[in-house]
Amino acid sequence: MNARQPAPGQASGQDASAQAATQGKPVDPATSTGQAAFPSSPFPFGMFPPVPMNPVAQAAWEYGLDAWQRSVLFLDILRRRGNETEEHERGGMPPVLVFDYEVLIDGRDLPRPVNYALMRIVPPDAHPTDMTRRPFVVMDPRAGHGPGIGGFKADSEIGNAIRTGHPCYFITFFRDPCPGQTIEDVARTEGKFLQAVAERHPDAPGKPFVVGNCQAGWALLILAAASPEATGPILLAGAPVAYWSGVRGKNPMRYSGGLLGGTWLSSLAADLGNGRFDGAWLVQNFEKLNPSNTLWEKLYNVYARVDTEGPRFLEFERWWGGHFLMNRGEIDWIVQNLFVGNHLTAGEVRSSDGQTVIDLRNVRSPVIVFASWGDNITPPQQALNWIPDLYASVDELVANDQTIVYCLHPSIGHLGIFVSGSVANKEHSELFCALDLIDVLPPGLYEAKIEDVAPDAPHTDLIEGRYLVRFERRTIDDILALDDGREDEQPFEVVRRVAEVNQHLYDTYASPFVRAMANEATAEGIRAIHPSRLERSLFADGNPWMQWVAAMAPAVRDARQPVSADNPFLAMQQAVSDQIVRSLDQYRDTRDAWQERMFESIYATPWLPAMLGMTATPKAPESPAITALRKEVADLRRREAEREIGTGTPLDAFLRVLSYVTQGRSAIEERPFNLLRKLARENPPEQRITLAEFKDAVRRQSYIVSLDPEGAIRALPGLVPEMKERRRIMVLAHRVLTVGGPLDAEWLARYREVAELFGTDHGNGKATQEAQA
Repeated sequence: MNARQPAPGQASGQDASAQAATQGKPVDPATSTGQAAFPSSPFPFGMFPPVPMNPVAQAAWEYGLDAWQRSVLFLDILRRRGNETEEHERGGMPPVLVFDYEVLIDGRDLPRPVNYALMRIVPPDAHPTDMTRRPFVVMDPRAGHGPGIGGFKADSEIGNAIRTGHPCYFITFFRDPCPGQTIEDVARTEGKFLQAVAERHPDAPGKPFVVGNCQAGWALLILAAASPEATGPILLAGAPVAYWSGVRGKNPMRYSGGLLGGTWLSSLAADLGNGRFDGAWLVQNFEKLNPSNTLWEKLYNVYARVDTEGPRFLEFERWWGGHFLMNRGEIDWIVQNLFVGNHLTAGEVRSSDGQTVIDLRNVRSPVIVFASWGDNITPPQQALNWIPDLYASVDELVANDQTIVYCLHPSIGHLGIFVSGSVANKEHSELFCALDLIDVLPPGLYEAKIEDVAPDAPHTDLIEGRYLVRFERRTIDDILALDDGREDEQPFEVVRRVAEVNQHLYDTYASPFVRAMANEATAEGIRAIHPSRLERSLFADGNPWMQWVAAMAPAVRDARQPVSADNPFLAMQQAVSDQIVRSLDQYRDTRDAWQERMFESIYATPWLPAMLGMTATPKAPESPAITALRKEVADLRRREAEREIGTGTPLDAFLRVLSYVTQGRSAIEERPFNLLRKLARENPPEQRITLAEFKDAVRRQSYIVSLDPEGAIRALPGLVPEMKERRRIMVLAHRVLTVGGPLDAEWLARYREVAELFGTDHGNGKATQEAQA
């Protein structure tokens, strides 16, 4: 027998590898004849010559196979994304909600049609609806994307409302606007939706709680100002309202309007779209803010974690890639009145007939503002600076009977405000749980603090959520301290004037020609070749080059051999990715710094305002008639409170005691309120009061105490003539005041002062002892 040939029934090392591969069995490197083992695979890797068995070569082989498989699976995920986008468009682009729903009112069927609809969220069997609870309404932004971000997964705004038993509704919209619809039409229709929701829940403790996400926030604020009776508390989540605000070196998006010459480009885009503006342009503006994520990181994360990241990526991209349209009149109104014009907080937004002025001071509902320091699209300054624009001091805010609560997240990004599970389960959940407390807070400015519950905290049974919520009193100066000064907003006055000039020139000389050349065929063609659509359509099955990916992906998935986590080539891959991200971030920082310098060199210098005929005049004062009307309303409210100082019910007396004892304390937390609500449920039905009645009494008595603390306390015996009722009020007040711990020296002194005035103490702490007993 030739020594070079194997014995009968025995194969050489290379033949053994091939035989094992054909049988689907791995080869043991120890049994091979000094050659590298090739992993089993249905692909023709056996055509390559054997590699010497050493750690570096083995690591390179494992990484190469893994990288090749990941590439195929990654392309398959992009193919599925393209197919899902096309399927979503063919299906009419419905909202990307994970919850069942039914359409109650279709705005397209109304006398003044708009492409909006009111839907009722159908709760799952595990979370039945309590029809006696306050209804929730979620409004999603129409900012280029479609609806559904407020409920596209279980841990979301809608999910939290459903889990707590609240009836939940959703205001959706369709891809194509109705011909001729305006922002004003949309606002009126949304008002009808909220009225319909309120009528469906006559036994609810208050009017609907409405959430406005991002661009829906300013729409909700306008609606609440135009129809104060339509809403209960409103939550503005990541909503821009003060559009010129920001911090130097951090918020470059606000400079875009000035660097592009104003608002005319959006009009041009709408004219090219045959009268309809493509929301994909707005999405592209968002993506330009963070090129490292848009151009690399987002897709690299899918490639690097291809075995697990696909479902999450496709779920989000289904919403992110759904681009909706607006009429030219709608996008012109938004950019001219809000983004560039910034007319909202100045009270310069009017209805089309000029009869209605949108004055945000008319909002009667408590306003909750949720913003984040990690949000580069709606930074906290843009979410909050409308407050000092309206009110010079908290005293003015209180005189206007307004309650504003804000909550600042330390790091979450703009989209995380709506889609992050951690935010949904903490900030949104806790604010929802504390909603009734927010509704009855005395007028003023508060910051919501959401903290972990201490192990030794008393009365944890009175904490509704997983965290303790308290509301700390703030001043207008606290809001202004979040900014680096507002002098940097002055150049935007020049931007507004330049935008008006350029818009007039475009409308006069260019727009007629563009509209004459545009038609629906060219508009569809322009939309189809937009980069945000091409990156999806080019990878869909409509591209014949993707057929091999569709055919190969299942086999690759079945033969998947992930590389080990300690593979040195995998570490090199990650290092290269990190370097790409750093390079793109450096480009972004350089670009943003250059844009800021360019903006200031154009708009912050004296030559351009002088050329435009603008003078450095102070801001025009408010109309004397409006100022006089506001003063008259404030004086009327003050006189009414002074007249009521000697009248009231035992409830008024009880709340006056609480207001006096806690006067000057900076924080209000949920446990005392939840105790009061628990005690109220124990009362006989005929003695129970509604939340609205309690809210009115809280506001009335807190205002009386703020006007004349000594006079308010001196009048208490007249409100409660019976000694038994006085003792009951003091015992209950002590129980509520000590729910978070013993009374401190200041509160105890005030409490004893009231008890002595009531005649329940006689200066020896008798009422306190009775309360403790």
